[in-house]
Amino acid sequence: MDERILQQCEELMKKGSTSFHKAFDVLPSPRREAVHVIYAFCRIIDDSVDEPEGAPYSIHELREHFMNLEQADGHFIWPALRWLFSSFPQLQREPFLLQMEGQLRDLTFTAYDTMEQLKDYCYLVAGTVGEMLLPVLRDDQSEAARTSGIALGIGMQLVNIIRDVGEDLRRGRRYVPLEVMEGHGYSQEELENGEVNHRFTAVIQELRTEALDWFRRGLEHVHTYPLESGLAIELAASFYAAILDAVEADGYDVFRKRSYVSDEAKLQLFQRTVVRYAGVRTAVV
Repeated sequence: MDERILQQCEELMKKGSTSFHKAFDVLPSPRREAVHVIYAFCRIIDDSVDEPEGAPYSIHELREHFMNLEQADGHFIWPALRWLFSSFPQLQREPFLLQMEGQLRDLTFTAYDTMEQLKDYCYLVAGTVGEMLLPVLRDDQSEAARTSGIALGIGMQLVNIIRDVGEDLRRGRRYVPLEVMEGHGYSQEELENGEVNHRFTAVIQELRTEALDWFRRGLEHVHTYPLESGLAIELAASFYAAILDAVEADGYDVFRKRSYVSDEAKLQLFQRTVVRYAGVRTAVV
């Protein structure tokens, strides 16, 4: 395998998410490189819908190439994926196809009425990533771990939805379920006007509670992973959950601000988690 191809996947991950890159950088090879490939492909899928003018392929072209992966060429992602499936033969292709199905939904389904609808969407675009990562992060096929991986992905997607309310509105999308808005007396008109008031804050707080519950479920079986994999998962979860605190610190103005976790805060989370895992390793040894 040409190392430059895997390096290109890593660079795409660094560019797309420094948090995820830092979290999964603690993994040994080849698990680490496999995560880079999975992230890179998911990033390309996402860009094909959200930023089609700058994407190398349309979502339909991606699906066609993926369905004929052995013959696909013209981009570094195809030999990288062939290496991924060859190196981790227990990895299934179904989650990748479902991921693309979820992204396709963004082209036609742009407003959600219920939490159940939103949960289904979050599974397709993010829960599937948990399924992709499972065979890479551990050697057994634990159903409990699979369920937790899906839950963590759903929680992370809910964080994305909270953080990106304004950005998504500008793209003509509303992921915040109408039933949640109506439950707190917040109107579509207020949303479109970007009004941040106590009703909107209550909407975001309900979604925050929902996200944290998925995070809790997502970490239930993290102790059953190899130590480095468990550490990576907890780091990724802590970095993402911290975005919710950043939203609160920004006064819930997700219309005009993109809340982020500072490098200093990430470092503190990193050190806190690594120290705890170092204690576990010492106890095991």
